Amino acid sequence: TVADQLEGAGRSWKSYQEDMSTPCRHPKIGEPDRTLVARRGDMYATRHNPFVYFHSIIDTDTCKSQVVDLAALEADLAQADRTPNLAYITPNLCHDGHDTPCVDGQPGGLVSADRFLSTWVPKILASSAYKADGLLVITLDESDNDASSCCGQKGPGGGRIGALLLSPHVAAGTTNSTAYNHYSLLCSIEDAFGLPHLAGAGAPGLRCFGKDVYS
Repeated sequence: TVADQLEGAGRSWKSYQEDMSTPCRHPKIGEPDRTLVARRGDMYATRHNPFVYFHSIIDTDTCKSQVVDLAALEADLAQADRTPNLAYITPNLCHDGHDTPCVDGQPGGLVSADRFLSTWVPKILASSAYKADGLLVITLDESDNDASSCCGQKGPGGGRIGALLLSPHVAAGTTNSTAYNHYSLLCSIEDAFGLPHLAGAGAPGLRCFGKDVYS
């Protein structure tokens, strides 16, 4: 995994999951996933936390310190040396726009997604780690159309979705119509840290972010 790659290269990573509460939370192997449907006070979804699907992570003692509740992010942003090199942030099933309305009475949809971003994006952009050389990528996991191909590229990749990139190294207000997919994002993350490309990120002909993205 990219987490294993980062650790091997002496880099840090963390997964911040809203409503997860218990660090490294996931169903026991072979048992049903009780997080498929949101509940009041618990709208965490295991399926949106990719790190808990790999034994190389969940079978280690570090999982509980690396896969944590979103509430830990603010303290980690307070100091650059506490901010991980790769931070993976997932909203709960209400704030990710999935549910409309939400089980706790929030409107859900884009209204609640926008409220989530309005809370966290300013905190990230104000952090010293971001200001130094950070890149914030805001994207979705999928679209409602056929996800078997994306943007003219064969194979799975999320379907036709958008992404917003914020960085001191990306010119503000610019747009890009280049056909990228989720493997392109993985490839670009690995490039940023000088890591080899995993699985689909190393597919022949796959486009990774280049000078058309970075200024």
